[in-house]
Amino acid sequence: MKKQAIAAIAAAAALLSGCGEALRGDDLSQAVVEELKAETSDLNGLSHEKIGYGQGVETDEYNCPVGAVNAQDQYGELGLIALGNDDKIRLTFDQGYENGYTARILDTLKEKGVKATFFVVQDYAEKNPELVQRMIDEGHTIGNHSVNHLSMPELDYDTCRKEILGFHQYMLDNYDYKMTLFRPPMGEFSEYSLAVAKECGYKTEVWSFAYADWDTNAQPDPDEALDKIVSAAHPGAIYLLHSVSKTNADILGQVIDGIRAEGFEFR
Repeated sequence: MKKQAIAAIAAAAALLSGCGEALRGDDLSQAVVEELKAETSDLNGLSHEKIGYGQGVETDEYNCPVGAVNAQDQYGELGLIALGNDDKIRLTFDQGYENGYTARILDTLKEKGVKATFFVVQDYAEKNPELVQRMIDEGHTIGNHSVNHLSMPELDYDTCRKEILGFHQYMLDNYDYKMTLFRPPMGEFSEYSLAVAKECGYKTEVWSFAYADWDTNAQPDPDEALDKIVSAAHPGAIYLLHSVSKTNADILGQVIDGIRAEGFEFR
């Protein structure tokens, strides 16, 4: 019976990591789902405790946030990425809804020759097909930010999987695009939810820099934001920026120039 369970799990994992047509929520039998649940909780002993990720303010001798370094060390085996594995800078944008600035952001990235990752929720992809297609056509990476922007560690196995693979299938069906990076909504994860994402063929990418840029009614001062972003540059930095921010759209070109002036290049 044990060998049968492991074989079922291996077959299910192959389907999940393959991310083909067999990825809709009801494709796996309930028996296999139960086996997967049992193996994940009983054999691996993974915690369901919610972790609210943040990089913190303490930095090491390389200007890397200690919180990002520690998260990478602690959860890297579960597919978490908090820092790049080289010296290059990664710009990432969370796309919860469209506020009229994404086209300008894309214009700047094209002008500066920089590729970014856009973490998109399904509703955004449904409502803004021209922008999403432009991201793809101009060589940017589309990341999975889930179907409904729910807290992943609060979800059961089935729902957690559907939040990832439901949107994965949507992008395959509508854009012929296969996503491989997942960003958990609100930066909330658990060991268990990381493992589910990994089973689905995803790495979970968080960040090593973020700042308060998401409130459209209280936008950061452009000069202060520029200084904050550029001065935070470090090897392998993953910047989290929000595309709803007017400040980000206004200063992005200066940000790129400033980071390059510090001796860094973008991936």
